[in-house]
Amino acid sequence: MDYNGHLSEAYYVLVFGFATDALMDACGLDADYRTRTGCSLYTVEAHVRYLDEVPRGSQLAVRSTVLGVAAKKLRVVHEMYRCDPTGAPSGTPVATEELFTLHVDQREGFAVPFPDATHARLAALTTPAPDWAGHGIRPVGT
Repeated sequence: MDYNGHLSEAYYVLVFGFATDALMDACGLDADYRTRTGCSLYTVEAHVRYLDEVPRGSQLAVRSTVLGVAAKKLRVVHEMYRCDPTGAPSGTPVATEELFTLHVDQREGFAVPFPDATHARLAALTTPAPDWAGHGIRPVGT
């Protein structure tokens, strides 16, 4: 919590980081894979939108969507929701994050192709981008 009584901006990104970890696990880029191959995802660009405050005690859920995958590249969006008393996500996101990541061989220090099975899993999850994705920060005064 920050001095305004709600989730601090750094913690939104932390929650999104956990969502990226969950997506990696689901696609075969889990801890065993990272240990065995020395490869991992590196975030090289991120854009976060803070849409609503998250008050103390809020339960959160994140929906992750793959927007595109290439040999060494992955584009993902996360949408964060407050949950209602039943634990179901609310209707509108409180924050979003768009990521551009590279599949990197940590030992060699450069991007390498995804394994074929992982690439296929990610490609199968690919959906069209939401309207808000792909935009940068607006100029001041517009």
